[in-house]
Amino acid sequence: MSDQFTPAQQHADASLRLFNSLTRSVEPFAPIEPNHARVYSCGPTVYNYPHLGNLRAYVFTDTLRRTLQWKGLIVTHVINITDVGHLTSDADAGDDKMEAAARAQAKSIWDIAAHYTQAFKQNITDLNIIPPSEWTVATDYVPQMIAFAEKIAPAHCYELETGLYFDISTVPDYGALAGGRDDAAHARIDPVAGKRNPSDFAIWRKSPPGEQRQMEWDSPWGRGAPGWHLECSVMSEARLGHPFDIHTGGIDHREIHHPNEIAQNQAFRSCCGEADAATAGFTGAKWWMHNNFLVDRQGKMSKSKGGFTTLFSLIDAGVHPLAYRLLCLGAHYRSELEFSADNVGAALTRLKRLVMGVENLKARAEGVTWQSLRLDWLRANLHPRLAPLLEQFDAAISDDLMTPRALPLLEETIAMKKVPVDEKLCLIAAFDQALGLNLLTIGRADLRIRPRDAAIMPEEIEAELDRRQQARAEKEFALSDGIRDALIERGVEVMDGDPLRWDWRLTLEAA
Repeated sequence: MSDQFTPAQQHADASLRLFNSLTRSVEPFAPIEPNHARVYSCGPTVYNYPHLGNLRAYVFTDTLRRTLQWKGLIVTHVINITDVGHLTSDADAGDDKMEAAARAQAKSIWDIAAHYTQAFKQNITDLNIIPPSEWTVATDYVPQMIAFAEKIAPAHCYELETGLYFDISTVPDYGALAGGRDDAAHARIDPVAGKRNPSDFAIWRKSPPGEQRQMEWDSPWGRGAPGWHLECSVMSEARLGHPFDIHTGGIDHREIHHPNEIAQNQAFRSCCGEADAATAGFTGAKWWMHNNFLVDRQGKMSKSKGGFTTLFSLIDAGVHPLAYRLLCLGAHYRSELEFSADNVGAALTRLKRLVMGVENLKARAEGVTWQSLRLDWLRANLHPRLAPLLEQFDAAISDDLMTPRALPLLEETIAMKKVPVDEKLCLIAAFDQALGLNLLTIGRADLRIRPRDAAIMPEEIEAELDRRQQARAEKEFALSDGIRDALIERGVEVMDGDPLRWDWRLTLEAA
C-alpha cells in the first residue's frame, strides 16, 4: 500500500518542516527540483547482523520517505551497502570490519558480505520499510572512488606510508555539522604518525607490506582499499548528483563520518572549477538529518551488549517486528528511545489493539477499496467529525515527523462512534501511508509469532483446545481446567470467548 497516493492526487495543507543538523533548527522544506526529493541514507556495514539501534535509523528514514510522499513528492532514495573500508572504530581506527569478520569466521569476505546483506534486507522487509529506489554497493564504485581521490589529491591530500590522507585545513568550516570539535572528539581519531592535523582522515589505505587483504585494488598511492568516508561522497554524487536534498544517518555519524563527507564534497566541488568561496556553504546535501540513539539501561545499544539486540532475536522471542516499528514511532526520532522488555511488550500490546480495532471495522465495512483511495477526494468527502483528524495528522507529521502526536489520532479514529465505517477505514489507510504499520493487511493471527523455544506446536494447541471445548460441553470442568493449566505451563495464553482462542504468553527478559 506504500505507493497508492501519487503526487498529482495529494493536496496536503500543512507546510513540511524538518530539522536540519547543519543549522540546528527546524526549517521549511522545499526540494531542489519541483515535486522530486532526492535522499541518501548511510547504509549498514555488512559484517554482522544489524542491532536494533542500527535499525531505528531505517525506521526513521522510512518515515521521512513516507512523509515526503504524503506531501506529494516523488522520492528517489539511495541506501548504500558498505562491504569494504569501514574500520572497527567509526573514528577511522582499527582493522577493516569486513576483513576482521572474515578472519574470525574463516570465510570469504564476499560470503560474509552476501550473508549479512541478505539479513539486513530481510530486516527491512520485516519492518515494512519501503525498499530504496536503489541499493549501492561500495565495491561496485571503487574505480569512481579512485578517480574522485585523484581529483582532490593535489590540493587537499598528502601521502604517508600508510595511505592518502585528507588535510582538513584545506576546506572551510570543517566540523561545522558537529558543532565544532573538542579534545574528546580528537581523541577518537586514529593517531597516525605524520598526520598534519589530528582530525585528518584516510582517503585511501595502503595494504601493509607483506600483507594481502581479501579486498584490495591498485591505485596511484599503492595497492589497498578506499577509506569509509570516501565511499558515501562518491556514491551519493554518482546516483543523486550534488547537491541533493537530504542526507540521513544516525546521530553518531554527525561527529566524524558526515563532517568528513562534507569536507570531501567541498574539495571535489572546488577542484571541479568552483571558486573556493562558493564551497564554504556547500555540503553535498541541503539537509542533514540524524536520528538519536536507542538506549538500554546500560547506555547506547551496541552489538556487544547481548540480550535482545537484533530484530531476529526479538522475533525468536515471539515479538512481531512491527511492534518494534511501533515502539520507534512512539518516540520522536530526535529523542533518545529506551529499549526494555516492558517497552517492547507494551508496543506489542498496542499493536494488537490497533490491529483488532481495524479488523472489527473491516468486518463491518461495505466493500470500500482502499488501494484506489485519493487523498484529495478524502479531504472533500470525510465525515465532519473525521475531517479534523486528517488535518491534525497532517500537521503532526509535517512538524518534523512528529509521530508521537500522530499515533493517538489513529487510535482516536478507530474508537470514534457514529461515523461511517468505510470512511474511518479510508482515513486509517491514509494515516498508515505515513506510519507503515500495515494495518489494513495484517490480522491478529499474523501477530502470533511462535517463540523459538516454544515446547508445543500450533496444531497441538488447537487439538488441545478442541479437547477442552468438548470437556466443557460435557461439564468435565476439572479436565477442562487441567488442559488450560497445562497449556499455560507450556507458554500458551488460553482466551475463552475470543475467536482467536489462544496466543503465546510473551516472556521477555530485559536486554
